[in-house]
Amino acid sequence: MDNDIYELAVVVGKALAAHNMMVATAESCTGGWVATALTAVPGSSAWLERGFVTYSNAAKCEMLGVGAATIAHDGAVSEAVVREMASGALNHSHAGASVAVSGIAGPDGGTPVKPVGTVCFGWALSGGPAHAATEHFAGDREVVRKQSVVRALRGLMALLERGR
Repeated sequence: MDNDIYELAVVVGKALAAHNMMVATAESCTGGWVATALTAVPGSSAWLERGFVTYSNAAKCEMLGVGAATIAHDGAVSEAVVREMASGALNHSHAGASVAVSGIAGPDGGTPVKPVGTVCFGWALSGGPAHAATEHFAGDREVVRKQSVVRALRGLMALLERGR
């Protein structure tokens, strides 16, 4: 485990514990790496509720309740989809916070509109709206995925600090 990711996961875990809150992850291109980072921290069972790896569109719809129409209209890599993933992770768990990731890690799959390195993130707290952001990362598949894990955790930390 990368030391920077581990240290960030420790900080996120402390913030979740301070808020007496558990988190659920909903991941596509990171394939469970956000959950892996969180579970690397001793005591994470106190604040990590569950993780969903929803790589296919069908899994996003079946496990998280993402609308097929949303995927058809906006694409699986879109802020609309990650907002629904973040909300679905809350609705299908006992967590009070969620983080979602969907992107194009490469080396294939990019388009002129959504090139390789395009990653969308969603975060939500129970009872509040889902927030989303899109980043464009440079590098190979592993570098894009690693940067995605860092951004996902930083975004979760920012949401916990804001409180909505």
